[in-house]
Amino acid sequence: MAHPLQLGFQDAMSPIMEELHHFHDHTLMIVFLISTLVLYIITVMMTTKLTYTNTMNAQEVEMIWTILPAIVLITIALPSLRVLYLMDEINNPHFTIKAMGHQWYWTYEYNDYNTIEFDSYMIPTENLPNGHFRLLEVDNRVVMPMGSPIRMLISAEDVLHSWAIPSLGVKADAVPGRLNQLTFIVARPGVFYGQCSEICGANHSFMPIVVESVPLKYFEYWSSLIFV
Repeated sequence: MAHPLQLGFQDAMSPIMEELHHFHDHTLMIVFLISTLVLYIITVMMTTKLTYTNTMNAQEVEMIWTILPAIVLITIALPSLRVLYLMDEINNPHFTIKAMGHQWYWTYEYNDYNTIEFDSYMIPTENLPNGHFRLLEVDNRVVMPMGSPIRMLISAEDVLHSWAIPSLGVKADAVPGRLNQLTFIVARPGVFYGQCSEICGANHSFMPIVVESVPLKYFEYWSSLIFV
């Protein structure tokens, strides 16, 4: 289970999030090298006693500090575009779940197996079972089979919301009158937490999202018995 309070990124639980981790590490290393070089140059310029005030131009230096940043930007942009296209790729999803945002809860609809529809409310603190996360646990979790391509259709009934699960690397705005979609694969079984990422009103911070990933046979059992 991804811990929602850990520092930094949560553990990657989908191929997309793994790609985002790799891109983050790649970019962070470039930023670290640039920062080290700039700090070294500043230190040398502040401590050196060598001066030459008659320098009017330096074509070689100007060429280097023009070409080098362009190369650095290309090494950042190409992996970024690759991850961006991977996030938008829709590759024959096995089934679709529709998430509708309300003030302040989510409604989920399954139509590919049995017709299932339920609301997902945050559990109040006084009713929270032992061992569950305060302000993050819900009464009805979104159950998904692991290892299956899943398409989420996301919209809203009233105001702007945002369906986001950090450990899965997915986030999409829920806009009234508009249907947004995203696809992902949950790589492991577990319980993953998210929250509405738009400031949608007074109870914005009490609109959690909980995804439970289970093997396919357990998902079929759940879909056939619980919400028929």
